[in-house]
Amino acid sequence: MPWWSWRPGPADGGDPDTRSGITVDSAVRIGPPSPRQPGDDCPSNERPVLTEMPATVEPVSLSRVCDALDLLDVRYLADGDGNLLAMWERHAVLVTLEGPEDEILVMRARPHATVPPDWADRAYRVVNEWNHTRRFCKAYIGDPTERGQLPIYAELQVPLGAGTHDALLVEMLDCGAAVATSFVDWLHDEGALL
Repeated sequence: MPWWSWRPGPADGGDPDTRSGITVDSAVRIGPPSPRQPGDDCPSNERPVLTEMPATVEPVSLSRVCDALDLLDVRYLADGDGNLLAMWERHAVLVTLEGPEDEILVMRARPHATVPPDWADRAYRVVNEWNHTRRFCKAYIGDPTERGQLPIYAELQVPLGAGTHDALLVEMLDCGAAVATSFVDWLHDEGALL
């Protein structure tokens, strides 16, 4: 089983080399965000000023998600198929758009560590505790890997068919990344699973 659930090209049956209006070549970004222009400086220890962003509601797109991640200084890789992958020390977060019209923002976190199959009962109890006591990110145990290990996921899905303004998109991505880190830290510490 692949690390992430794979999904085929665009749902509209269009050209598989384009997705959300972005060509494969222009979607691939590796490394840090593009350099900021003079006057655009945002110190890394401060959150972007969301109230100063325009309140124009626009459809969600991969390019807008990339811009929001750049604003948050989240480094990521893009595979050209509409999947962005941000990596941290203990986990990775997949950010993508899914749904019939790529209108659902999905953030799927996966710790690098997995659980042996004989810990399945404990893993389900720990994940259930997270779901019972936390507001964001539903957590679940994935299908066994090729080695028989159990991966753990935390996922946030937000339907954005009506569109969103930039500040809300940035806030959702910031919240999803922060909760993913909290989830993985909790699994290592309080949850005592990893």
